[in-house]
Amino acid sequence: MMTSMSTARTSGRLAMLQLASPLLPVGAYAYSQGLERAVHDGHVVDAPTAQRWILDLVSGPVAHFDAPVFVRLHGAALARDAASFTRWNRRAIASRETRELRAESLQMAASLGTLARELRLGDAVALLDGLDRPAFPAAFAACAVALGVDVDDALTAYLYGWLENQVAALLKVAPLGQAAGQRLLLEAHEPLASAIAIAMTLADDELASSAPGLALSSAFHETQYSRLFRS
Repeated sequence: MMTSMSTARTSGRLAMLQLASPLLPVGAYAYSQGLERAVHDGHVVDAPTAQRWILDLVSGPVAHFDAPVFVRLHGAALARDAASFTRWNRRAIASRETRELRAESLQMAASLGTLARELRLGDAVALLDGLDRPAFPAAFAACAVALGVDVDDALTAYLYGWLENQVAALLKVAPLGQAAGQRLLLEAHEPLASAIAIAMTLADDELASSAPGLALSSAFHETQYSRLFRS
């Protein structure tokens, strides 16, 4: 019995790592979520300003909206509660402040849905097929449940994938080296863990998302003449 439980736990962790991997074919590398514009406008110019930009997002909208919404999507997928899954998916889409942020979430969800079909993750596909427009957190949560990843590990993978992509985008548009990027990732461990703990405790009426700097950077990025990223 213990061997079987240990094997299942290891399998879940391996699935978590696979979902968090930059090799996941969802096109995350094409997006910076407004960070490219923040560099362009001089809000992010070095390691300290990059750390402040990213960690402000972690302690703000990530901890108090994105992460708790993901927790609810995972719970709905686990319970096969299509109505709840649909409601929180719509909430996730509605929270994207700009056209390009919404397009990013929808495109990445579509790509992950295609992968779910290719990997024959039937439960995930059924849930996603029931949505008009899946958002990326919904697709990620559905696949995590189908792969046997519990909510703690699934949320960790989801948020770490976001964090790693932010750092990867940063290194492409700012004069920072690989070591600086790794230091930023390391320094984000504790804030990210705190965000996960917060997400597990918030009631529905406590969820809130406010990041006007991010929204403005994304909006200005939509008409930026020269750019590397789609958001």
